[in-house]
Amino acid sequence: MDRQPYSAAREAIVANAIQEVADELRLIDLADYVAFIRLDSMASIADIVESAAELYYLPGTLRLGYGCEAYVTWTGKPRIVLDLELRPKGATVYFSLSLSAHHAGVEVSYITFDVPSDDPQANSAFLTSVLEKARIRKSRRAA
Repeated sequence: MDRQPYSAAREAIVANAIQEVADELRLIDLADYVAFIRLDSMASIADIVESAAELYYLPGTLRLGYGCEAYVTWTGKPRIVLDLELRPKGATVYFSLSLSAHHAGVEVSYITFDVPSDDPQANSAFLTSVLEKARIRKSRRAA
């Protein structure tokens, strides 16, 4: 993505929105990711992403994009990178989620808005709002 002054803020919005999903995705054994990637079994990885997302988002809000990579070397720290799409109503975010043992990182590639505003801050506020509306919140029972 062409880095704009508001790009970092939007990456923070996306990172905050998928933090819990990233934690769920990190529960999957690294060897499983590596095997699925090496065997080109994207459907298996898509199922993992969908299962993690359904705990926190409405169906279809988060899904696997068109690829993923495993960075596993003899001397380095392993890292899995998943191309993902966030699709709350009114916006689409294409981004990469990088997962390592204790950290996750987000790199946004592109964001589209169904009805974009001329004001980048309004678009960022809209993105925050629609991501919040797409979340599944557990309701508390009255005691």
